[in-house]
Amino acid sequence: MGRIITRYRVTKVDEARADTRMQGDDLAGEEPLEILINDHAYLTTMRTPGHDVELIHGLLAAEGIITDPSDLVGIKHRSSLNRAEVSLRNSIDYQPTNRATIMNSACGVCGRDSIDSLRCTWQYSLAENHHLWDTETILSLPATLQRHQPGFTKTGGFHGAALVNQDGDVLVAREDVGRHNAVDKVLGWAMLKGKRPAPTSALVVSGRASFELVHKAISAGIPLLAAVSAPSSLAVELAREGDLTLCGFVRPPRMTVYSREDRVI
Repeated sequence: MGRIITRYRVTKVDEARADTRMQGDDLAGEEPLEILINDHAYLTTMRTPGHDVELIHGLLAAEGIITDPSDLVGIKHRSSLNRAEVSLRNSIDYQPTNRATIMNSACGVCGRDSIDSLRCTWQYSLAENHHLWDTETILSLPATLQRHQPGFTKTGGFHGAALVNQDGDVLVAREDVGRHNAVDKVLGWAMLKGKRPAPTSALVVSGRASFELVHKAISAGIPLLAAVSAPSSLAVELAREGDLTLCGFVRPPRMTVYSREDRVI
């Protein structure tokens, strides 16, 4: 756990009790991961070490570079060096891009030339997905996710994401200092387990719903995204265009449904 959670000596100040003391504090780990594709530098992303192979699959799928695990013929992952060398199948028409060299933990698709290019990576259509979701199940998702966030419980510094089934049971949950990384790890797991598309599953996230997270859900064939906090205007626009059911402010007993409310009963 040393790289995931690190303990530091800190000074805690409590003005109400006139108390100042030195004690230990647990912090979320954050380290760079350099990703190379076919021997060309792709990006360096800031992430919490762990589940790096899932992160790579989820990220490259959301970017439209791969659509199946077989598109990768090899990943030489050197965790101690924070470096991963990815080799694509010869039939994959990949050209090194001008994507941003460094992607911080707050970024989702930093450096992409245009939002329009994201829409071209949508492999699945959600338009004909009419699976119904019970309101009670959706409202229960944030609490369910929190029970699968041991790192957040210890540090308060991790974002969380989970893929859940129609009953609200967690299929996989991941934590990361970056919310987009947490989602990429979940969606990378889904790709490796053959669970893309996921027509009867939902993605739940611990923070707000940005347009990047909406894009990632649509690109993975997930019909519903539930977020604890607010969506952005572009997230709502993208969700409506991609036929994603987007639920924000999911805090019992209320939530707001911004798109495809016909799936919510």
